[in-house]
Amino acid sequence: MAVPKRKTTPSRRGMRRASDALKSTTYVENPDSGELHRPHHIDLKSGMYRGRQVIEPKD
Repeated sequence: MAVPKRKTTPSRRGMRRASDALKSTTYVENPDSGELHRPHHIDLKSGMYRGRQVIEPKD
């Protein structure tokens, strides 16, 4: 059975747990419609993605 050779210090334990915190979701503003949407996702209001019409816009 694997056994640690040394005790993990509180500093190293804290550094490992630093990435466990929940991060808030990011949004970008569409330059055409001004609507907020997730980066690298389709803007559902206008149906545009990277300057192309991908889906029919919602009413």
